Amino acid sequence: MIYLIFIVAIIVTVIAAIKISAYSDAISRLSGMGSLLIGTFLLAGATSLPEVTTSVSAIYLDNPDLAVGNVIGSNLFNLLILAVFDVIYRQRKILTYIDEQQRYTALFGFLMMVIVPLALFFTVEIPLLHVGVDTVLIIALYLLNLRVMSRKRPKTEEATEEIVKEKYTLKEAVTGFFAAALTILITGTLLTYTGDQIAIITGLGSSFVGSFLIATSTSLPEAMSVFIAFKLNNSNLAAASIIGSNLFNLLILCLCDFLYEGSILQSASTSHTVTSMLLAVNSAILCYAIFSRNGRRVYLGPSLAIILFYIVSAVWMYVF
Repeated sequence: MIYLIFIVAIIVTVIAAIKISAYSDAISRLSGMGSLLIGTFLLAGATSLPEVTTSVSAIYLDNPDLAVGNVIGSNLFNLLILAVFDVIYRQRKILTYIDEQQRYTALFGFLMMVIVPLALFFTVEIPLLHVGVDTVLIIALYLLNLRVMSRKRPKTEEATEEIVKEKYTLKEAVTGFFAAALTILITGTLLTYTGDQIAIITGLGSSFVGSFLIATSTSLPEAMSVFIAFKLNNSNLAAASIIGSNLFNLLILCLCDFLYEGSILQSASTSHTVTSMLLAVNSAILCYAIFSRNGRRVYLGPSLAIILFYIVSAVWMYVF
């Protein structure tokens, strides 16, 4: 029965993610905000809702490994999604033609992710807040990125004014977006509960289940949002949703730190150290891919490297 609930929750999450991507694409045009801002913050936040419920629920289940593993695993899987689609749609050269402002988001993402493995080794707790200094740094970097991203509109969207026959009004798109987001929030809770039970039944352990089974499941909205964005010929929305989701997931880790008694990263298993370091490496590779643009001899090199490091991290968590 647990497995059935888990599968049903995944199916409903996928359907809701398909709808939310279409609504986001409509909102980006109808509101005039642009796909970069919508993808980085609105769509990224919505598709990360399963990670919110999963990680927060794990805290109340007194399972910090599940919470930390879910965030790290989700971010690893998100980068895998972008890399795989980059390989599939290699002729589009996604990472070459996305807006230059995504450089800043990718760079901030890398800096935020470097903090995680460092905090797993050592962190200083702030007495009044009862959280590690790593949490404060991650939040500060996220807010700084938000300020940088909101200062000006992407040049590519300023220069391109394509007439599109709208399927929804702005009100319909916003209403549909929040309805789909609420659905994703509910299914995320079910994924957490069933995932915790599966970890107990199978004996695989919370670190592996959190980092890969649940993390992969809760990242399905991101996968579907990227797929739909490509179908809508909106590469900026696709890349922004993945990069933005990774930043938002780290905010979830900060929220868990506030809710958990003590430092959540210090309480988590040391097995997360290697996966978080591989996550930082993959984030660095993504930054290189975006910054280098046409300066690479082999276009698919970075994406293939990201896929390889994901496989290494999966094997590491399964073995150890």
